[in-house]
Amino acid sequence: MRVANVVSHSWHHFIFMLLKSSRKNHSWLPSVLIGSLLITLPLMAKNDGQDYGAGLTMRVPVVEQQLLQAVEDVVADGIIQGTKEYNKDEYISGAETVENSPLFPKWTGPGKVFYKVKKNALDPRNFKNTNDSGTLAVRYIVQPADEKSAIVKITAVFVDDLHLREHLSNGSVENAEFKDIQDHIAAMQLKKKEAAEEEQRHQQELAAQELDRKRKQQELDALVMRSPDESLAQHVAKLRNEVERIVKTPGTQLKSAPFKSASSLQSLQGGAHVAILISTPYWYGVETEDGQHGWIHRSQLESLP
Repeated sequence: MRVANVVSHSWHHFIFMLLKSSRKNHSWLPSVLIGSLLITLPLMAKNDGQDYGAGLTMRVPVVEQQLLQAVEDVVADGIIQGTKEYNKDEYISGAETVENSPLFPKWTGPGKVFYKVKKNALDPRNFKNTNDSGTLAVRYIVQPADEKSAIVKITAVFVDDLHLREHLSNGSVENAEFKDIQDHIAAMQLKKKEAAEEEQRHQQELAAQELDRKRKQQELDALVMRSPDESLAQHVAKLRNEVERIVKTPGTQLKSAPFKSASSLQSLQGGAHVAILISTPYWYGVETEDGQHGWIHRSQLESLP
């Protein structure tokens, strides 16, 4: 602002001397020229109001390892958000991950540092006074905060190839890259939640299967156990009646799966005996007298006489 005031004062002095000279020589400067010079004065000290070079520092409510993973994903995506070349896409692609960049001073503070660099970037938007080709770089610093949060610092800069001048960011790149980091964190949290829910469903299924196994084992134990007033022949007959069935009609199809549309493995004769291996609400998994395994609908079988 001090420089702008000095420039403005110099212009006022220059105009005053011109007016003084023109009056002394009985001549007047064209009013258009005077008007143009006066209009130029406020433009010389104009400030666009943007805060260039401030960067972005955010505390993120996730553990450090999770923030590191999100930043690593964003650094490796090859895209610099929040800027563009001329009127192209709303981002710059073709960026590379590098271990360090001379566009930034060496970082000696705590945390882990990442860099994403795009060379030969043409007049990237949202950097101060850019109209040349040069190198665009973004630096990310991840630092621990506490057990439940971590800090990320993002800074973007553009250096033109012709004059090697540094052009600072107005914050658009930093904000857009942070938004991308937030999206990655949200995706990771959603994936973690879905995995936990899937594991819970799996454990519930295992528990249900174990209960069903115990129930069937109890039923089998009760079936095998002979009551005191039951003869051996009667007990064997009861067991056979529980585990064997008779095919009702000739031509009953032994299916490869418990579905009507499943392929047929064998055509069974009426009166053929089958042993029940698996029982479902509508189908029996059976073994035929010749050792063939398959499925028969419950309506096609009947109990032993």
